[in-house]
Amino acid sequence: MQIIKTIEELQIFKNNNFGKSIGFIPTMGALHLGHLSLIDNAISNNDVVIVSIFVNPTQFGANEDFDIYPRMEEKDIELCRSISVDAIFMPSVDTLYPSGIDDEVILLPPNKMASVFEGAIRENHFSGVLRVVLKLFNLINPTNAYFGKKDAQQLLIIKKMVNDLFINTNIIPCDIIRDKNNLALSSRNTYLDHASYEMALKIPNAIQAAISLVMANVLESKQIENAAMECLSGLEIDYCNVVDFNLEKIDQVKKDSSLLIIAARVGKVRLIDNCWF
Repeated sequence: MQIIKTIEELQIFKNNNFGKSIGFIPTMGALHLGHLSLIDNAISNNDVVIVSIFVNPTQFGANEDFDIYPRMEEKDIELCRSISVDAIFMPSVDTLYPSGIDDEVILLPPNKMASVFEGAIRENHFSGVLRVVLKLFNLINPTNAYFGKKDAQQLLIIKKMVNDLFINTNIIPCDIIRDKNNLALSSRNTYLDHASYEMALKIPNAIQAAISLVMANVLESKQIENAAMECLSGLEIDYCNVVDFNLEKIDQVKKDSSLLIIAARVGKVRLIDNCWF
């Protein structure tokens, strides 16, 4: 496995693997089983697999957890090595933002999709996400890029960017990976103590309540949202809504084109989850 830190090293690696399909998994590190499922999918379907590890400053707000976001580089490297990743790209901030964060061209996200839910709460978040993803796509030129469905709004916005800008990369959505109690895996789960972890389990309970209703052919959005909200009692809820793939609220679930998205705070820890119908 090769550890790559510069654009020049990345270009040499690509030249040495010219003509091979590249599977790419962009991450901010602190790798868990959710990331490993993305990597497994990439290994199964590509000649070469590259994982990036970069805690991207432009997607964090002023009062968010950039400074304390979990960084476990040595553990992440050993984990990738153990499952036969071909290369890890670990650029510095100066490498990805050579003109400086505040003095370069900024890619604006689609207004309707990025101004709601996470975008309404986290100002400029999706602008930062698209900036770094587009940079990584331009540098790596992957055949396939793998994203988890847990970050549903991010996934849908990235898919739109790829379509709108004619980027020659396939976006591969991958199922949410959950722990033994059905809590969606997240690097931020490391912030949870025992009591807050138990409270956080209300979130997957809400997801299961929604799934059960839809399986029983109860498709009214309000009924689904109310059932989920009941399960979330005691948490600070940022949103709990049924939406379509344009992130617009809808009155009724439409199978294969809608989802329930949830964001809730367990003490100081903010968690997101969703289910795709």
